[in-house]
Amino acid sequence: MEGNLQADIKLKPHACNICYKTFSQRNHLQRHLWIHTKEKPYACDICNKAFSERNTLKTHLRIHTKEKPHVCDICSKAFSERSTLKSHLRTHTKEKPYTCNICIKNFSLQQHLKRHLRSHTKEKPYACIICCKAFSQSDGMRRHLRMHTKEKPYACDICNKNFPRQDYLKTHLRSHTKEKPYACDVCYKAFSMQNILWRHLRTHTKEKPHVCDICSKAFSERSTLKTHLRTHTKEKPYACDICIKKFSRQDYLKIHLRTHTKEKPYGCSICNKAYFDNSTLKKHLRTHTNEKPYACNVCNKSFSRQDYLKIHLRTHTKEKLYPCNICNKAFSRQHDLKRHFRTHAKEKL
Repeated sequence: MEGNLQADIKLKPHACNICYKTFSQRNHLQRHLWIHTKEKPYACDICNKAFSERNTLKTHLRIHTKEKPHVCDICSKAFSERSTLKSHLRTHTKEKPYTCNICIKNFSLQQHLKRHLRSHTKEKPYACIICCKAFSQSDGMRRHLRMHTKEKPYACDICNKNFPRQDYLKTHLRSHTKEKPYACDVCYKAFSMQNILWRHLRTHTKEKPHVCDICSKAFSERSTLKTHLRTHTKEKPYACDICIKKFSRQDYLKIHLRTHTKEKPYGCSICNKAYFDNSTLKKHLRTHTNEKPYACNVCNKSFSRQDYLKIHLRTHTKEKLYPCNICNKAFSRQHDLKRHFRTHAKEKL
């Protein structure tokens, strides 16, 4: 052991007096010392950025000269640094030399392994300077900052719409190309976004992970739960700017606005009658098809509309929601109450 140490001292006689690392040549030790002193004697003539090593400056200059001397033998792609070429070659060889010692997952790049390890350690070293929210990756923090700065650097070259993230632009482009790369394994329906596919899959699995804390009703989507909660809170955040009427849902407001604009975009293909919303058109179509999808579970009588079934059920439950404010007689249907009112009007005559 002592012999090996003496041999190492002979081979590397120049030791750093700060960290005790040894070097075979004095100039190597000198360059190493700049790590401790933070000295950067090699400055770029173009942008004045400084470096502790001449080779690092040489590599940096290629950013300005656009020189890429390191070429891939397989695909001819060129790189400014040998190390970047080496990393690139693994996309061809599929080599993944960096292994996570916790879950044994392999990576082609050391920085990918480093990022992955944070999923185990929960380390979030990148903090937002505005709201202090922390992130495990620097690009995640940069994307987040655009929420504050409102910067949208990614522009659609078809409609010029701008986006804060490249993946948002990529998804948006599918609205032009009509590409739907995410297909359902059950019914083969295709979608433009993966999260829409995930939501769709719940129609098959019947999974409803989002539960209301008040009535325990469950929903397949978080947004549907959020909308449902307004039935309890009575919150109506969407206001009509014409008549100030408020709505719990944005789509309800959109339909309501058509009562002002008189727009009726949903037309019947049989009789050309038009409607403000799609659900009313669907109800109307049943007058042509005679479809009656709503069946009474007491007498099996069928109805074309759910509200018709609801009224019919009162003939079984004997529920009478509409009382007369003159004689207190009650009725199960509103139009029966209206008809009854006429008997009082005749009495007055």
